[in-house]
Amino acid sequence: MKCFWLITNPASGSARELSADALAALLGQQGASEAGRTAFPAEALPTADALIAAEVDTVVLFAGDGTINTTLCALAGWEGGFLILPGGTMNLLAKVLHGDATPDAIVAAAAAASRRVALPVADAGERRAFVGIILGPAAYWGRARELTRQNALSRLLRAVRFAWARTFGRGVRIAGAPALRARYQAVFVRPAPNELAVTGIDARDLRSIVELGWTWLTGEWLDARAVTHCRSTRLQLNDAKPVPALFDGEAVVLAPGTVIVPAMTAPLFLATKGAA
Repeated sequence: MKCFWLITNPASGSARELSADALAALLGQQGASEAGRTAFPAEALPTADALIAAEVDTVVLFAGDGTINTTLCALAGWEGGFLILPGGTMNLLAKVLHGDATPDAIVAAAAAASRRVALPVADAGERRAFVGIILGPAAYWGRARELTRQNALSRLLRAVRFAWARTFGRGVRIAGAPALRARYQAVFVRPAPNELAVTGIDARDLRSIVELGWTWLTGEWLDARAVTHCRSTRLQLNDAKPVPALFDGEAVVLAPGTVIVPAMTAPLFLATKGAA
């Protein structure tokens, strides 16, 4: 890493614990020069052309999984590398690449002994998930979770009521996962090499609904009860209406019949897990 562009999201979870200036200083101590900086979403993300013009070889992302997803999708096709640092709440992608290391330890390890790796992803048309997709009514809890982070109490209560009402709805049905025969309040799709790991949650009784909602808000909803696990190489939404979804935590609406398949990225990501 010789020249970097730093992208942060000051509102993301643990991004508040380390300032952009301090992080840039850490990178500078490893001999890297800073070409630019973006505080997303207040500032627009750099384009691939801007990165090429500035001779950037590495984009450093210190943000949550949702901001990371948005950036990676926006820069699809750019051939530089990405250093993902844990700047969010769950930091799932950072853990894949670096384990539980802190940002300063990751920066030091990346300078000393990093490698670029490819990652499995879940592709759904123009959408791509690097961590996972949540399909179905439980995706409405994503809005409530974001408002929890923002301490927006009045809007949070409205969002919770809305998510609660939708969670009691008909659920989502998908094709391509034989073990998932019914409608589910949530279907979690996690990318894996050459396949998709699929988890269906059918939580219709009061206790399960409360558990599902709360564990989603705390980031541990896969520990909820009433789960079914399977593997698939091709999923398709089997509903006549659009389906709410979360791609790495970012809310989207998928069209009926959308197909989800496994894929691999190019070797773009600096990994330090296991590095000396």
